[in-house]
Amino acid sequence: MLARDDRTTSIDWVARAAALVPTIEAAADRIEAERRIVPEVVAALHDAGLFRMLLPASLDGGAAHIVAFNQVIETIAAADASTAWCLAQQVASTQAAGYLDAKIAREIFSAPGGAVAWGPPSGAKAVATDGGYTVNGRWRFASGSEHCPWLGGHCAVFEGDGKQRLDGHGRPVMRTMLFCKERAMFHDIWHVIGLRGTASNGYEVRDLFVPELYTYWRDNPPDRRDAYALRASLVAFMKLAETKKPSATHGAPIALRDNPVVQGRVAKATGRLQSARTYLTDRLGLFWDAAIANRTPTLEERAQLRVAITGAIEQSRRVVDFAYHAAGADAIFNGSPFERRFRDMHTVTAQGQAHLSNFEGAGQALFGSEPAQRL
Repeated sequence: MLARDDRTTSIDWVARAAALVPTIEAAADRIEAERRIVPEVVAALHDAGLFRMLLPASLDGGAAHIVAFNQVIETIAAADASTAWCLAQQVASTQAAGYLDAKIAREIFSAPGGAVAWGPPSGAKAVATDGGYTVNGRWRFASGSEHCPWLGGHCAVFEGDGKQRLDGHGRPVMRTMLFCKERAMFHDIWHVIGLRGTASNGYEVRDLFVPELYTYWRDNPPDRRDAYALRASLVAFMKLAETKKPSATHGAPIALRDNPVVQGRVAKATGRLQSARTYLTDRLGLFWDAAIANRTPTLEERAQLRVAITGAIEQSRRVVDFAYHAAGADAIFNGSPFERRFRDMHTVTAQGQAHLSNFEGAGQALFGSEPAQRL
């Protein structure tokens, strides 16, 4: 059961994140050019305790509220989307600590610079052996792999005789393997239009032995030991609209801010963004309260969180698209407040959390049926 700690819940995490914004903004071009989060930014995030903000105090973590975490990511994203994406991935990976022996969790997450990067399941295999598993496989999209000393790999489990291990319902058994980055071979695949600084490269291991203590699976109850850029685009457009006027051939020569059509669309975009944020914050708060009470969320609550997450991404994309297109030619040049956020936002929408198929699964759940895809 999660426990609150007065020493940690009193921390203003958003203020800590805001204090780092000038440093991150100053490094944003280097992050893009070097295709990684540059060392001084990584160090600043660690010094502020942001990588460990959701870890329990017993593991030297911040035991922060999940809503505070969401606000921290939003604050960092306004400075640089790649940094925010990596921070979100690394903080999310700390949920593994609730499934590991405390000594192992402390080794991985509490050490200076401790962080984990991993990619989605991709057909990797873990063959059960004495004391652990022999792992072979290749994964993609390990965001933050440049600055993380540890990697994770989700694997299907097989017996020594080659038969796939199944659970009591006939479904494949999965395990997440945790291992030092030096044990893997990397593949430079991350040449993309947006989120270029995330270093979301591929990685591979061959005949790697992983001890049982360094493995877990998030949906396996016996493993559980403990549980615990968008606004910036609109703001940038509103600042531009203070002075920008259309050309003589494209309407009256008045500032965009005084154009009734622009005013209406800004209001609608603001409503979309604020509504999505409020809904997501409400759902995250409910899940946090359930975790504190050691209560399993209902099927409808899980469905609503899925709608809130995917819906927030979809509404955010619409807001960024509006700002980009409304800014006109000012948006297309490298270094403008719009072009990189446009690229980053559309790269985010390619991630699984943003797939519109998530709404289908959520809709099934709202009708009372457990969907085949994971909520």
